[in-house]
Amino acid sequence: MFTHGKNIRTFSLEELQQLFLEKGEPKFRAKQLYEWLWQKQAATYDEMSNLSLATRTWLEVTYPIHPVVVDHKQISNDRTIKSAFRLHDGYFVEGVLIPTESRMTACISSQVGCSLSCKFCATGKMERKRNIDHYEIFDQVALIKKQSEEHYNIPLSNIVYMGMGEPLLNYSNVMKSIEMITSPDGLGMSPQRITVSTAGISKMIVKLADDGAKFNLALSLHAANDRKRDEIMPINESNTLATLEEALSYFYNKTGTRPTLEYIVFDKFNDSIEDANELAAFARKFPTKINLIEYNSIGDGLFQKSSEQRLNAFVRHLESKKLIVNLRRSRGKDIDAACGQLANKG
Repeated sequence: MFTHGKNIRTFSLEELQQLFLEKGEPKFRAKQLYEWLWQKQAATYDEMSNLSLATRTWLEVTYPIHPVVVDHKQISNDRTIKSAFRLHDGYFVEGVLIPTESRMTACISSQVGCSLSCKFCATGKMERKRNIDHYEIFDQVALIKKQSEEHYNIPLSNIVYMGMGEPLLNYSNVMKSIEMITSPDGLGMSPQRITVSTAGISKMIVKLADDGAKFNLALSLHAANDRKRDEIMPINESNTLATLEEALSYFYNKTGTRPTLEYIVFDKFNDSIEDANELAAFARKFPTKINLIEYNSIGDGLFQKSSEQRLNAFVRHLESKKLIVNLRRSRGKDIDAACGQLANKG
């Protein structure tokens, strides 16, 4: 039943109890192990002081933990911390701690690389190597939480699945990671403090709603007409704005949670008043709010950041339509930690 060499964190508590019973160990030992793995985030069996040496040795030999480790980190002038996380098979992903006056946010990755090839994103230029397991996603959050406490003495308040990869193409691991992050047996964080960002996979947005998602959902929109969105986001060809509108409306009606529209503002591409009108028309289809994001160069010259004049006119026009608009100023640009810049360069 229990495969030799299987990662210990793929077992449920019930499976661990069965494992210990078959080994002739009392059931409560499984609960102790489970707490070490998830509540205390033990990276080695040596740390598990209330388990016998014989038990720890057996587990060490038979069921590896494979913890994610911080290979190296960079600290930005604005206190943003970018970490290169090394996975057990030698792959790397990046995660970011973003400190602001009101919150401490962990931006985490869900895939090694990405398969969606969005034209404005450095990660999109990388090949997708594999999905990240749920415990590897959990570890990213736990490590960034520790950085928040050690560097700034402030607890982690928010989590965004906006790093490398498309979360909804790694659906089961993302959902399991959120289950453990929010569980009292894990990090005990509120699901309302978690946002999953998607490039827009309509059927998976519907599945999120059907599965009773309690967390927030953000759509990377970036253009509110199909021609422009096709140009910068190939995923739009199979997930058009009409299908996304239908999926997001369904998500809102089923969960009661307003999805957020994320919109990177590119100079003279999607920042005209006509573009603002198209965005406003799309945003009126269901209750939502709009996050406008500064473009961060990835060095290929394809896009430029919108000028302050055009950006301000764009914001004013949206606000005149009585829409909720937040302008997100990028952080961590000097260490390539800002939105769209994660590419394992650091």
